[in-house]
Amino acid sequence: MTHAVRVHKYGGPEVLTFEDVAAGTPGPGEVLLRQHAIGVNFIDIYQRSGLYKLASFPATLGSEGAGEVVAVGPNVEALKIGDRVAYASAPGGYAEERLVPADKLVKLPQGIAYETAAAMMLQGMTVRYLLRETYKVNSETVMLLHAAAGGVGLIACQWGHALGATIIGTVGSDEKAELAKANGCTHAINTKREDFVARVKELTDGRGCDVVYDSVGKDTFPKSLDCLKPKGLWVSFGNSSGPVPPFELTALKGSLFATRPSLFAYTATREDLEQNAAELFEMVSSGKIKISINHRYPLRDAASAHRDLEARRTTGSIILVP
Repeated sequence: MTHAVRVHKYGGPEVLTFEDVAAGTPGPGEVLLRQHAIGVNFIDIYQRSGLYKLASFPATLGSEGAGEVVAVGPNVEALKIGDRVAYASAPGGYAEERLVPADKLVKLPQGIAYETAAAMMLQGMTVRYLLRETYKVNSETVMLLHAAAGGVGLIACQWGHALGATIIGTVGSDEKAELAKANGCTHAINTKREDFVARVKELTDGRGCDVVYDSVGKDTFPKSLDCLKPKGLWVSFGNSSGPVPPFELTALKGSLFATRPSLFAYTATREDLEQNAAELFEMVSSGKIKISINHRYPLRDAASAHRDLEARRTTGSIILVP
């Protein structure tokens, strides 16, 4: 037996229960993973609340973690017992031990610790596809990044800075503004005191941004569109404040583009997954990106992690420790 945090119905953090479960024996194409650290992300909250529907109940939340392979099922050739691995898109993460499809795992370089890996896989791989594929950021790019002091935000600030971009970030406090700027954000806007549309226009001399990266959703729409230059791209990749309401295509005035990308789509093939992870590992190993693990919780206290994340009391990455 092992322990896992599961939900038996949709609801608030109180529906998360710490339970005894059977880890299981790996079947064909699977490995049994002893987890050393587990990532916490907004997608976990969306699934817990019912915004994103779960396949069935009871369900174990979490899609990101890192650990050690302790058993290997049939037809698994690329991994062996003792391998250090991590993953970003394998539901069932809130557990001490768990079964994982081998093709969802990537081997960890020796220089990257388990906690660092668990804190960066989903967020870092998200940043990689956002800045390197969804919109190819370069030294000419002016980008608006909402929630610039969050887990994705701090990685995106560092990666965008390494690419030479001008980064305008929105945050919810002066402390978060300083944190974003310390991580490479060029200009930080405290939305509690400033209108971000007016400030973006001021900072860009009225030209607007090439791309807006928006993980907030309802509270930043449709103002995000007002920050774009003609033919600019609005990238809606999250809804921490609630989903974006339905809108008319005429809202995309100025020949604007809009996309709703997902990590799953950008890592659907093994080749895409490995390329994404390899570039992320290189950025972290080289020191160009430092992963900020500002909040650690015991696995049994996952509900506290959810409460703090929903209340905007967190910065950087959050992990659960079994």
